[in-house]
Amino acid sequence: MMGIKVSWAPVSETSLMLYFGDEIDVKQASLIGELARRIKAEHQEVCEVTASYTSILVQVHSPQIKLEEFGERLVAMTGHSVVEEKAEGKLIELPVYYHPDVGPDLEIVARANGLTVAEVIAIHAGRDYTVCAIGFAPGFAFLADVDARIATPRHERPRAKVVAGSVGIADRQTAVYPMDTPGGWQLIGRCPVPLYDPDQTPPSPFELGDRVRFVPVERHDYIERGGHV
Repeated sequence: MMGIKVSWAPVSETSLMLYFGDEIDVKQASLIGELARRIKAEHQEVCEVTASYTSILVQVHSPQIKLEEFGERLVAMTGHSVVEEKAEGKLIELPVYYHPDVGPDLEIVARANGLTVAEVIAIHAGRDYTVCAIGFAPGFAFLADVDARIATPRHERPRAKVVAGSVGIADRQTAVYPMDTPGGWQLIGRCPVPLYDPDQTPPSPFELGDRVRFVPVERHDYIERGGHV
């Protein structure tokens, strides 16, 4: 990963964190995702890997593993050309019903940015997004970058419940809530496709570096695909 100073630090007796600078960059997130997959695949001593925008948390099986030596080995991996060659992830297309009935903040986002509802929909669905982090809730993928024309801050007070499938915006990020959960993002639509199933392998379709494309659908298509209002 040329041009990026990579460092590491211990977190506990059995975990360490790899750091990739402070600047959030979509392409860098893709490279970090590929590196995280390589770490898990190539090191038997690793039991869990959690990647985000600028870091990777690595957990190992035993406190007997020398983290100092292992951390330096992982830093050395970051200069390998294979990481950059495999940076682009798969494309995931998700149908979305954009409507105030399922996106109660759609009109708010439009007014806040001086746009019509139709313009907000066209802008949001008009680009591919990159999975830059997975967290908050299982299967919750943070997607970047939202067009600045529709970037809208989170609500000051989160909702007690956001319905699974809700599509939200928070500043320059967007996401689909994979399950019913509290949340403060601006909700502009809903996806009828289930995005988290703990009984499946993998339980979620998202990996860091994947690309996500939102495809607007009409109400009847949304309902036929299993959506509800």
